[in-house]
Amino acid sequence: MEFDVVVVGAGPAGSMAAKYAAKNGARTLLIEEHAVIGSPVSCTGHISVKALKECELPEGNFINKRIRGAFVYAPDNRSIPIDGKRTMTYVVERKIMDREMAKAATKAGADVWLDTAVRSVKKVPGGVVLEAVSDGKKTEIPARVVIGADGVKSRIAKSVGLGHIPHVCTGIQVEADYEPRDEEFVEIFLGHYYVPKYFAWAVPTSGECCRIGLNADSDAHVYLDRLLSEHEVVSKKARGAVDLIMGGIPVGTLKSTVTDGVLIVGDAAGHVKPVSYGGIYMGTRCAKIAGEVAAKAALEGDVRAARLREYERRWRGEFGNELMFGLKFRQIFGRMTDEDLNEAIAALDDPDILNMITQYGDIDRPSVLARQFLGLSTRERVWRFVKLFARVFI
Repeated sequence: MEFDVVVVGAGPAGSMAAKYAAKNGARTLLIEEHAVIGSPVSCTGHISVKALKECELPEGNFINKRIRGAFVYAPDNRSIPIDGKRTMTYVVERKIMDREMAKAATKAGADVWLDTAVRSVKKVPGGVVLEAVSDGKKTEIPARVVIGADGVKSRIAKSVGLGHIPHVCTGIQVEADYEPRDEEFVEIFLGHYYVPKYFAWAVPTSGECCRIGLNADSDAHVYLDRLLSEHEVVSKKARGAVDLIMGGIPVGTLKSTVTDGVLIVGDAAGHVKPVSYGGIYMGTRCAKIAGEVAAKAALEGDVRAARLREYERRWRGEFGNELMFGLKFRQIFGRMTDEDLNEAIAALDDPDILNMITQYGDIDRPSVLARQFLGLSTRERVWRFVKLFARVFI
């Protein structure tokens, strides 16, 4: 059977792309290489309210916690509370959530094949042919358009010459008994000894458990061991660490996410925020565009790159500036010493500034808050913060 659109990868971005392709009238197939959707898990499962809304799921049994804020710890262990004063994020069970999203794709009309691994993609006149192994047997799947949602090491992108993500860091975490400071708050830890250039986290799940982890460019397990055994706050509260998971996190995007008969979306495209390193909000937003464009192009019979480039124009129009801001922030943050970080947290420890963060803070679009800071840069503490970032940048 020939499909109009084949989506490779049944994570949130893939399922959403398949849903929107099917909704737009395309004969759609969603492929997952694993035998079970949602496994293995390689995500903290901490998503924003807006991200859940973009997933088009009602609140369900996959939600473990509602989070309203964060305690941010400087390297000297001084902390500040960022209180949203309402539910800002959810802690979810990704296994269940991913399966619900795949079900939504099937309800929209998409077929789903599990235990099917795509090895390569061949371009042919009017479309593509996917070479895959399904249930242990080699098979070819003809399609007009393929959407690669197959993760940070995308075989689809590599196979068609779209290259690879410019940088991939490692996310690592365990689940452990942990006494959260407040069950409605996550805890964020800064400091080069434990987490150079990134941050560590303790995210409450259920009962007295937290997911404790960090990102690193190398030796992630070394830094996690150090955090659990030596950090003045974490080491006193974390007990019985289990359920170790690791995964690659893209930093930066592909130069192009489109070629003849092919679109790339989600982690495979680099649709991840370079400030919080979450990808569900951006990934699902871009996936809706990908599914719509792929379906319409397939039904029109024109799947050339020139036609499919509508997808790239639209997603970069929506997120390009935010991604550039995030990469610049990441660059500056990575240059900050522990002394700089201590000074920054001290500068932010002011009731008026914290209220401004509460009012304008947006985990999905952090540039909104940055513009507010610049508007208040005549205030002494904000000015200290702005000058600190300027000094590090220069």
